[in-house]
Amino acid sequence: MGASIVVCALAMAGLLFAERRESQAGKWFTKPVASAAFIAVAVFAGALDSDYGRLILLGLGLCLLGDVLLIPEGRLAVFRAGVFAFLAGHVAFAAAFLTQPRSMPWLAVAVVALALALSGVWRWLSPSLPGDMRLPVQAYFVVIGVMTALACAVSGAGGPPVVAAGAIAFTASDISVARDRFVRQEFVNRAWGLPLYYLAQVLLALSPSLIGG
Repeated sequence: MGASIVVCALAMAGLLFAERRESQAGKWFTKPVASAAFIAVAVFAGALDSDYGRLILLGLGLCLLGDVLLIPEGRLAVFRAGVFAFLAGHVAFAAAFLTQPRSMPWLAVAVVALALALSGVWRWLSPSLPGDMRLPVQAYFVVIGVMTALACAVSGAGGPPVVAAGAIAFTASDISVARDRFVRQEFVNRAWGLPLYYLAQVLLALSPSLIGG
């Protein structure tokens, strides 16, 4: 498992270098490797041994698909397919969290906090969105908000903190993607967003070894 985490970190560093150099070949080489590595982490963490783990693995697999689909530039249909893959991944993660005990007070607090945070992000982002992307982005916000709130409820009920930490980091990393795609495309978005994204995936991938079925 440790070797897979190291591979993920090294490939992610290579991906950042490729992003900085604007090398499509470098992105195609490093991004699938980094994403396949978090799949390996989940397998080594026992993801195949429980319903929770299998749903986490499904979510990670969909994110891997989304990562690959977001590599090509200038192809809106492919970008939308990538966003849909991530949306489905969040649904799979939410389903995994529904298999676990949840704290209703933590869920309520998380719902309020996320509603406030995501509504603020929406107000900032919406003026830059094309008309045909407004509804898909709103749906994405709802799904990722529900997923993250459920993750916080699982951790609040005695589940491992990595569940909430991974979901929150994933939500935060999505803001960098939205800014890069719709507001201003620049390397700084990826410089903080990609490390946060891969951290989130590794944390979620580790969670089957720390949680019940």
